[in-house]
Amino acid sequence: MSLDLDARQRAMLEEMHIHVWWPKAAEQPAEQAAVASVPPTPAVLASAPSQPPRPQPRTAPVSIADAMADAPELAMARAPGPQPAVQARAAPSGPIDSMDWATLQEAVAGCMACALGAGRKNAVFGVGPRSEGGQPPRADWLIVGESPGEDAEAQGEPFVGESGKLLDNMLKAIGVSRHGSADGLPHKAACIVNLLKCRPPGNRNPAAEEVAQCEPYLRRQVALLQPKVIIAMGRLSVQTLLAESVPDVAGTPLGRLRGQVHQYHGVPVVVTYHPAYLLRSLPEKAKAWADLVLALDVWKKRTAAERLTRDAAVGVQAELG
Repeated sequence: MSLDLDARQRAMLEEMHIHVWWPKAAEQPAEQAAVASVPPTPAVLASAPSQPPRPQPRTAPVSIADAMADAPELAMARAPGPQPAVQARAAPSGPIDSMDWATLQEAVAGCMACALGAGRKNAVFGVGPRSEGGQPPRADWLIVGESPGEDAEAQGEPFVGESGKLLDNMLKAIGVSRHGSADGLPHKAACIVNLLKCRPPGNRNPAAEEVAQCEPYLRRQVALLQPKVIIAMGRLSVQTLLAESVPDVAGTPLGRLRGQVHQYHGVPVVVTYHPAYLLRSLPEKAKAWADLVLALDVWKKRTAAERLTRDAAVGVQAELG
């Protein structure tokens, strides 16, 4: 497939040092010809900052959890410092799978189902377009990360810091934004969430019971949002989302799960690498760009299919009327 990008989007890609195969200049408007003249090279996804990420001091070994943390500054293993006590609040009662958006958000904020609730600063429910009247926001895209990092916990929003900047620029390159708009221009809207809503102390790997307690919240978010496509970022989120559809997903390398469309409760899932990992593994950025293009293709096909179904229904009603 090809990306229908305008001159502004193409210029932004070049500013990020993302080179893609453009059509011949003669087939493009004049303002796009300059961008099309860039010599075709393999697609290389650059990081969001204009300067390369500052090298991290290697004074302590890097754990797997740190490598997949929400921000690069969390790469070093840290001993958990004293955490303020969570303000006591009663979580809403009732089954999670019957909660509306507002009740679900309140339940996450007051959840004490596992030990992570006792030491958190903030639960991280997610971020996206504004919701109205307690209803879920309208977003065709859902980005699922792993667990909040220290900055994400402090701000109560997933994917902040350098990895968040990279993610935002990756999404903008295909016309997607966590707020449904960027740079004053409309974009396809995305909600961004984590599998875990609380940060494990020291950014350690989550325990199996912690994942089991949080997965129903994610499942309900998906059911309420009804996105057209999910992008799963990082091994933990991938293994959880594909646990029911991919045999031995825990023993399958993430790279072997890329390049194909999976399913999570009827929603297409595209697998890719976590932005924090991409900041440290430059050769993998081209693969992440290919994953985004695949997700965009899935979104376009689902949008077109829904439009045809809607038009057909209108036609039947017109004939009956």
